[in-house]
Amino acid sequence: MKIFNTEQIRQADAFTIANEPISSINLMERASTAFVRWFCDQFVHTRPIAIFCGKGNNGGDGLAIARLLCERSYQVKVFIIEHSANASVDFQSNLTKLKNHTTPTHVYKIKDLPHLPANTIVIDAILGSGLSRPATEILAEVIDALNKTRNKIISVDIASGLYADKLNGKDDVIIKPQCTVSFQFPKLAFLLPQNADFVGNWHVVDIGIHPEFINNTDTPYHFTDQITAEKLITPRRKFSHKGTFGHALILAGSYGKIGAAVLSGKACLRSGVGLLTMHIPACGYDIMQIAIPEAMATVDSGLKHLTELPDVETYSAIGIGPGLSQEKPTVLLLEKLIKTAKASLVIDADALNLLAQNQHLLSILPKETILTPHQKEFQRLAGESSDEFARLELARDFAKKYQVIICLKGANTAVILSNGDVHFNSTGNAGMATGGTGDVLTGIITALLAQGYSPEHAATLGVYQHGLAGDRAVGKRGMSAMIASDVIDNLGW
Repeated sequence: MKIFNTEQIRQADAFTIANEPISSINLMERASTAFVRWFCDQFVHTRPIAIFCGKGNNGGDGLAIARLLCERSYQVKVFIIEHSANASVDFQSNLTKLKNHTTPTHVYKIKDLPHLPANTIVIDAILGSGLSRPATEILAEVIDALNKTRNKIISVDIASGLYADKLNGKDDVIIKPQCTVSFQFPKLAFLLPQNADFVGNWHVVDIGIHPEFINNTDTPYHFTDQITAEKLITPRRKFSHKGTFGHALILAGSYGKIGAAVLSGKACLRSGVGLLTMHIPACGYDIMQIAIPEAMATVDSGLKHLTELPDVETYSAIGIGPGLSQEKPTVLLLEKLIKTAKASLVIDADALNLLAQNQHLLSILPKETILTPHQKEFQRLAGESSDEFARLELARDFAKKYQVIICLKGANTAVILSNGDVHFNSTGNAGMATGGTGDVLTGIITALLAQGYSPEHAATLGVYQHGLAGDRAVGKRGMSAMIASDVIDNLGW
């Protein structure tokens, strides 16, 4: 699924109007109908509804939604915020259509706002995605007042006051909805942690934007949903054998952190690799042989940490980092691996920290190497960022500069390709914020690379399957009780 900026969204509407063809008021009706269809699936008609409308097209959506809900026997009150003497043409048209259903209340001053019963659902249709300046005066006062209520708030397309694809000011007044229902596409703002309070749970409804525009319009931002992910999966052929699915090597573990190696190895095996070899320090040999009997093990001469690189010629993919430690001999091992490996690489955890401490290694990374940092690890690699938008741009520049793929871990993990394109992930949950889940991701991606997936597809599909397994696990364990092993136990497709 593509993520378009505000100008592209405007162009998408215009293209659909011109080429379907359809009038703008009928496209608004289609969008409002899609919202109402979603809404009626969520809420019974016995709950009262208060719809707050601005005087632009987002307000026009709100008026159409009010009429459609009235026709479905919902108890609807409409409040029009009189922030301007002007109104859009489609707003005025929908205001006329509403007259036979309910009479709006016009809000000129904050004292015109009513008290809302606690069970009233608020629908926010004040300001839309075309917002170019902060909400002020009566708009800001109404938004602030609604945020202070305890009512459930549902935003139409985007929360009023939130910019769709740029940074808001720290003092901007923005609706804090429990849910946002977006038309056709998610907005970039939905996927950045700093906006969590201004988005809530979000859903996309199809409003029939012309497919030609969607297919032919480029954007660096994408959203990996189930349909996208399943298209990446290569089916297994009947007469395949273990050699068909590659031989992976994972270099991991140190004294006290052999568990990280075990987690990454188990995840690799559960993700379809044909053969797996774990290269571990001597202290981990017995643990590895008992914990993962399906894996082969090569033992380093170092007792507590890795000191030497085994022969890597025969492997189809190599992962390094989980529980690795940051000893000086391990730095030399990492440098030798970077210089000699012909197989695709996944670099995680302590291996990333070693890269950050030895920045000269970045310039010799093989093209399409996959880095899997969390935010602090990325900060150590690339430097600090003032906000999430800046961090995303820094990551895009970093990926292009060094021709690597970055899996920037977090909610909606961003897979940033070497050309700067970003694929946000749709799976995963807060229960995965626990030690070891990053090691699991390393194993998954390494397995996919070993099976012949391209680095781009291995990273995108690996992140998706990692989050999907976490979503399955949370259904069984709940968020607080989930551990990394639960994610491994729920892998599979």
